[in-house]
Amino acid sequence: MNQKLALLSVSDKTGIVDFARGLLDLGFTLLSTGGTARALRDAGLPVTEVSDYIGSPEILGGRVKTLHPKIHAGILRRDDNPADLATCRDMDIPPISLVCANLYPFESSPSTENIDIGGPAMLRAAAKNRAFCIPVIDPKDYSEVLSALRAGDVSPEFRDHLAAKVFDDISHYDDLISLWLYGNETPGFVGYLPKDLRYGENPHQKAQIAPTSNAPGTLGTARVLHGKEMSYNNYVDSDAALETVRELHDVPAAVVVKHGNPCGAATGDTLADALAQAWEGDAVSAYGSVIALSRPVDLAAAQVLQGRFVEALIAPSFEPDALEWLRAKSKMIRLVSLDAPLAAPEPRTLHRFIRGACLCQDADVPSIAPEQWEPVTRALIPDALRPLAAFGIRMCAHLKSNAILLAREWRPGRFAILGMGAGQPNRVDAMRKLALPKAAENMERLGLDPAETMARTVLVSDAFFPFADNIEAAAAAGVRHIVAPGGSKRDAECIAAADAAGIAMVFTHCRHFLH
Repeated sequence: MNQKLALLSVSDKTGIVDFARGLLDLGFTLLSTGGTARALRDAGLPVTEVSDYIGSPEILGGRVKTLHPKIHAGILRRDDNPADLATCRDMDIPPISLVCANLYPFESSPSTENIDIGGPAMLRAAAKNRAFCIPVIDPKDYSEVLSALRAGDVSPEFRDHLAAKVFDDISHYDDLISLWLYGNETPGFVGYLPKDLRYGENPHQKAQIAPTSNAPGTLGTARVLHGKEMSYNNYVDSDAALETVRELHDVPAAVVVKHGNPCGAATGDTLADALAQAWEGDAVSAYGSVIALSRPVDLAAAQVLQGRFVEALIAPSFEPDALEWLRAKSKMIRLVSLDAPLAAPEPRTLHRFIRGACLCQDADVPSIAPEQWEPVTRALIPDALRPLAAFGIRMCAHLKSNAILLAREWRPGRFAILGMGAGQPNRVDAMRKLALPKAAENMERLGLDPAETMARTVLVSDAFFPFADNIEAAAAAGVRHIVAPGGSKRDAECIAAADAAGIAMVFTHCRHFLH
C-alpha cells in the first residue's frame, strides 16, 4: 500500500516519455493505457497496463477502460480520512498519487468518438482530490511538477493551479463539443486562463484578456511580432479594425480605426494604394490609429507609413523585407500577425455584460442584396454605383450610431471613405457637423473637384432619417446619391425633399445600429 502510482493516459504525447522517466526516478510505478503504454514501452520504460491492473480488459472498442472503482477510488481516496483508508485496505485499492492525462483531439477532429469520457472523469477526480493526487493536464507543466517532487512535494498553491487548469481546459473542451452539437452557435462561452494587461481603458483600471478560441486568424491567436505589449484599448480598436476589414476580404483593403470607429477605409489595386487612400479618410485622426489590412504586408505598403505614427498594424502576415523595414521604423508600433488568410465575416454570437446579466445577440453581418433595395425617388442610383453603395453600407455598419458615411469611388471599381460622423445623439449633428464638413475638408485638402467627386459619392445612413432636414443638408453639400434603411413616419417628407433636390435615394429596409 506504500507504492506511489502515477496514471498516465495522454492523447498529446509531447514530453510524456521524459516525464514518465522522471517519475520512475522518483520511485513512482507507472500505470497507463493503450497508445501511451506502447509509447512508454517503446522507450524501454516499465509500465503496467490499466487493464491488467484492474483485471478487466478494455471493452466497447476502448470506450470503457479507466471507468473502474479501483481507478477512481485510488484517485479519490483521502489519506487523512480513516474510513477511506479502511475501505481501500479492505478492497486492496492502492492510492494513485498522480494523474497525467489530456483529452482526445476534438477541436481538430470533431466527432462523436472524439468526445472523451474517461480522461475528463479521471482529471476531475484528481483535481477534486488535489491534496492527495496531483492533476496534470498540460505538458508545459511536466518539468515544474518534477522539480517540485524532487524538492520534496508539490505545494498546495501549485496543486490548486494545476487543478484550475484542469477545470479550465475541460470547460473549454465541453464548450467546443456544445458548439459542434449546436451547429457552432451557442450562448455559452469558450475560455482560457486570462492574461493581465498593463491597464484598462484608463491607467487606474485593471484589465485582462482571456482568449475564447484557438482558431487561426483571430486576435486570440495572433502574434505580436514587434513593438510594445498590446493594451486594452489596442485590442478593442484592433477588433473593430479587423472585423471591418473582413467586409473587404476579397480585395486589397485597409481600415483605419480610432476610438473604435473606422475613420478611414479603402480598397485598391494594391495594398499600398488601399492604405494610402484609407489614411486620407481622416489624416488627423489616423495619427495614433490602429490599422487592419486584408493582405500580407509587402514593402510598398509598409512604406506608406513613412513619417506616420501608428499604434498597431494587423495583417494576415508580414513579408520579411516589410517586417524589417517596419521594425527599423519604430520601436513603438505593434506589428500583429494573424498567421492566417483573412476570413470573411461569418455568423457568430456576441455577448455584452451589464450589471447582473449578460446580453447575447447574433452579430450584424450586413447582407448586401442590391436587387432588394427599393428606389424611392424619381432619380435612380446608377447601376455602376451600386458596388460603391454596398461598400458604404458595409463600412457604415461598423460606425457607432448615430452614423453617417460618405463613400467615394476614387478609382474605377475602388472605393474609399470620404467623410464620416459617428456616435452622435442625433443624426443632424452626425451629418451637418461631422460627415459633411469632413468630406468638404478632404476634397479641399486632396484637390478634388466637389462636383466631380460628389457624382461618384454615395451617402449612407445607418438608420432612417427622422426628418427631411437631413436630406436638405445633404443636398446643400452637393450629395446626389443616398442609401438609408427607411422606416420613418416621415419617409414621405424625406422622399419629397430628395426629389426636390434631384437626389437619387434607395431604401434597404435593413438598419445597422451599433452601440
